[in-house]
Amino acid sequence: MSDIQVWTLIWVIVTFSLYLFIAWRSRVADTEGFYVAGHGVPAVANGAAVAADWMSAASFISMAGLIAFQGYGGSVYLMGWTGGYVLLALLLAPYLRKFGKYTVPDFVGDRYSETARAVAAIAAIFVSLTYVAGQMRGVGIVFSRYVGIEIFGDAVIGGVLIGMAVVFFYAVLGGMKGITWTQVAQYSVLIIAYLIPAIAIAYTLSGNPIPQLSFGGIARDLNELQRELGFSGYTTPFTDPSRNMLNMLLITGSLMIGTAGLPHVIVRFYTTKTVRDARASAFWALLFIGILYTTAPAVGVFAKTNFIQDVNGASLNSLPQWVVDWQDAGLITIEDKNGDGQVQFAPGEASDPDSANEITPDLDIMVLATPQIAGLPAIVVGLVAAGGLAAALSTASGLLLVIASSVAHDFYYKRFRRDATEAQQLRAGRIAMACAIVVAGWFGINPPAFVGQVVAFAFGLAAASFFPIIVLGIFWKRANAKGAVAGMATGLIFTGAYILATVPDEAGAIFFGLDPFLGISPEGIGTIGAILNFTVTIVVSRMTAPPPQKMMDVIEEVRYPDPGSATTTQAH
Repeated sequence: MSDIQVWTLIWVIVTFSLYLFIAWRSRVADTEGFYVAGHGVPAVANGAAVAADWMSAASFISMAGLIAFQGYGGSVYLMGWTGGYVLLALLLAPYLRKFGKYTVPDFVGDRYSETARAVAAIAAIFVSLTYVAGQMRGVGIVFSRYVGIEIFGDAVIGGVLIGMAVVFFYAVLGGMKGITWTQVAQYSVLIIAYLIPAIAIAYTLSGNPIPQLSFGGIARDLNELQRELGFSGYTTPFTDPSRNMLNMLLITGSLMIGTAGLPHVIVRFYTTKTVRDARASAFWALLFIGILYTTAPAVGVFAKTNFIQDVNGASLNSLPQWVVDWQDAGLITIEDKNGDGQVQFAPGEASDPDSANEITPDLDIMVLATPQIAGLPAIVVGLVAAGGLAAALSTASGLLLVIASSVAHDFYYKRFRRDATEAQQLRAGRIAMACAIVVAGWFGINPPAFVGQVVAFAFGLAAASFFPIIVLGIFWKRANAKGAVAGMATGLIFTGAYILATVPDEAGAIFFGLDPFLGISPEGIGTIGAILNFTVTIVVSRMTAPPPQKMMDVIEEVRYPDPGSATTTQAH
């Protein structure tokens, strides 16, 4: 094993052991501890857990790579995800916390009807499985490159199976309580792992160790460097048809309102002791998230600059070691089209015979490769790999809990076994989570796309299903069950069908082979789905009977709480 693999293995063993120890100390014996950590999480800790839940493999592994190679177009992820969090923290979280339910389907069920609960539970499972696919792909990428533990002859399979086993232990044993305190540790690991190479590379390239202050000058140099190679300027807007002005607006909107509707983030605000703590944890989470999200653009610029300088014109016989390593892992492809023995980096796809481009990197490798590109020691490279695993596993565990709660609480208990004991409910939740982990592992071994793209699709589905009915459920007392069911079904079916019909894979479109309507990217269709959801919910609600007066009174109390109130409106 190389020094990098040894240090990565050491970091993986140390961090995974820490997560398992925390899970063992946080094990629970009741459903309240399993689903909402007994409402006992302090605001700062909950803020760190929200940040870890939020900053998935897409944020840690994929976002900087997308920014590096999409330039201005990659900014949709920064604008959408950060703007969406502010929307969630200010518009929804305090009201949902006061309503006092275990899950988003639980809120929908009590606010609207049992049928609406079932539709919301199906949507939560669908959204969470789509999202968790990206996390497990991230786990497979890290293990395939840095650890190389092969199971069934494949390091990706080995990595995913090990990740599944670790998540199974701390998520099934401790539920939300174990996940929360594990995520606090995972946030610490991932943010340290992200900042160390970013600071080192910022200092190397500009002499300024603060990435947020140094990347502007590097971006200007990158503009010129790209133009010399035939690309448009790095910061020039709307150069990619899939990132034209319409798509920039729709994708940003989809990510923003999808963020505010993500069930695994919303449920976090149910775990605090009081409504006041829910608001405070929103502030802490925004601070913790902002540290990484203001660093990511700099990492993207640094990575693209280093990539061009290292690769373009390099001899095939003396490629940088980091290129060789990632090429061996199957995540960089090089084809010497002109036979000159040198790598040419040019516009277009390397697979296109009409393009002069000869190298194709997997965009998900850029953050993981950056410390090695910068020549940092193996101990730092290994730490970054451990940070990538922490980001993927922290979000995966939160998503798996959403799936488990949707199956065990919203289906098993609420619809089929209202007389189930605490022990039976807890057992059902753990069985559901174990099944979800198996499905998530399959997605990790058979990934559908880049981590960031898969996550963007999940946000689109959340935008089209949850956000409209949550907003209307809080701020429009006239919204009723029939409207909510019709709106959710319309938004989810429309958005899911459009994504499946227009997302290409290596062999072409997945199902129907359709061109995007009006050029609308499948990553942005969630905005249209949300508009349809709002419209259908309002129209159907207006055409049918209003909700009971008792529910209208509850919504009034949730929206205008008694000053100083620190309790929830409803008991579990």
